[in-house]
Amino acid sequence: MPFLAGSLMTFVLNVAPAAGTPDSQPVAPEAVGFLYKTVLFEGENYAYSVYVPPNYTPDKAWPIILFLHGSGERGNDGLLQTEVGIGTAIRKNWHEVPAIVVMPQCRPGQMWIGSMARMALKCVEMASSEYHCDPDRFYLTGLSLGGNGTWLLGAQLADRLAAIVPICGFAELEQSTGLADRLAPHLAKLPIWCAHGGQDKAVPVAKAHEMVAAINKAGGNVIYKEREGMGHNVWDTTYADPNLWRWLFAQKRGVPPARPAPEKP
Repeated sequence: MPFLAGSLMTFVLNVAPAAGTPDSQPVAPEAVGFLYKTVLFEGENYAYSVYVPPNYTPDKAWPIILFLHGSGERGNDGLLQTEVGIGTAIRKNWHEVPAIVVMPQCRPGQMWIGSMARMALKCVEMASSEYHCDPDRFYLTGLSLGGNGTWLLGAQLADRLAAIVPICGFAELEQSTGLADRLAPHLAKLPIWCAHGGQDKAVPVAKAHEMVAAINKAGGNVIYKEREGMGHNVWDTTYADPNLWRWLFAQKRGVPPARPAPEKP
């Protein structure tokens, strides 16, 4: 994959159940909700957050979601990224998101590529070792800068993911042309729910049109939701939509994509 060559190809993603041995079984966590964690990665300490549903039990495998935040949440506190996007949706209606949600934090001035992408996957690996996660229900979503990361990382991990949800994203890398057409054959393998604001001034909606057209041309079938009259902050409406979550959790790796159920108001 030349568009991200060398950045993730040797990274081993271990999204596996925290399964016990005959002498050791998974135990319920001491805490649930939004949990602050740290990881030592490539010689640096990174703070990140993991959401554990209040009704989590280790006796079943849970979906796991990797959430990539936008440019405004970059930093090193490990908490700011929980306040925008998926974290807001969970706080308002946690019943809609019965999953382990991993929320890494990108360093200032960086993008979700290279070391930041590898760090994000390391956080997923850490969470999968602590909680009983289903490797066939590993989902990726992100907004704005994280939407860009979702397109790029989604293409790189197409065989490991069950579905992706890029929101107001774009597909760009420095000194790269024709990127949408290069990503599309890989992304066409995945169930995709893409959302964008029709009046987005930060990331023009044409960016979404380009990606969706390329993926559909490559044989994919993107569910595209363009919110007319909405600007860049389309993520609140998207993550608050129960139809998204019903669709997402119906997707499973290795199974033909599930189409959306009839939408509820």
